[in-house]
Amino acid sequence: MKKKPIIAIMYDFDKTLSTTDMQNYGFIPALGMTPNEFWGKTGEFSAATGTERILSYMWMMIALSKEKGIQCTEKWLNSLGKDVVYYQGVESWFKRINKYGADHGVIVEHYLISSGTKEIVEGTSIAKEFKKIYGCEFYYDPETKLPIWPKFAINYTQKTQYIFRIQKGITDSTDDSVNNKAVSKRIPFENMIYLGDGMTDVPCMVLVKQNGGNAIAIYNKKDQVNVASLIRGGRVNFACVADYREGSDVDQTIKLIIDEVSLKHQIKVKEEQLLRKELRTEKK
Repeated sequence: MKKKPIIAIMYDFDKTLSTTDMQNYGFIPALGMTPNEFWGKTGEFSAATGTERILSYMWMMIALSKEKGIQCTEKWLNSLGKDVVYYQGVESWFKRINKYGADHGVIVEHYLISSGTKEIVEGTSIAKEFKKIYGCEFYYDPETKLPIWPKFAINYTQKTQYIFRIQKGITDSTDDSVNNKAVSKRIPFENMIYLGDGMTDVPCMVLVKQNGGNAIAIYNKKDQVNVASLIRGGRVNFACVADYREGSDVDQTIKLIIDEVSLKHQIKVKEEQLLRKELRTEKK
């Protein structure tokens, strides 16, 4: 009997699961700034120094925290996770989908691939639902416990490497054996689903879709411009409103994909059983 198939559902975070950028909820208000002010300063720093934009926002988090006298420790960043607001149905989503998969003979695994701050995500109520969280991380001074350097910085194209890690089951970000062609694929592309909200997710969406998986654009009803361009460009398989409640578009779409994977698995099992039966008959 073949092992149960595994489906990997991979998510962006900001505006895919949460209603806005994770820093906007607690971190930026703690600085006494508005999101427009913080992200504006980040853009100005990037333009003036030529610093990559993800590294720019990480630098500004360190610099502005120091300027404002905020102890930006890992523990404090974790505490900001409680302020994150999700789209409807997100907090009950994971257990519901896991159960649906189990009822149909499929193992569902959830992974987060975000250019946001991992420390904030780790403090959220849904952090425990992910098999692995990939995000931007700081290195902290062992004595002061304050961030002094980016430990990991994940920009939009770098996100794709984590899809290959998930595919091969090599989830440790420092393990270079992911590049070894001899490493077997734990999860085939056709069993992979990527959920993202916009142009920053295009590299991941295209990679998954072109290799037989499914890419789903999540969009807020108030902002349908980005998702329209993704559909026109053929970069996604589906587009769903940002609503994760039971019976919603994304709920039904994911369940249909699970049904398809389950059916293909059942067919393979039947074919193998028939083949073994034929071989036993021939030996007789």
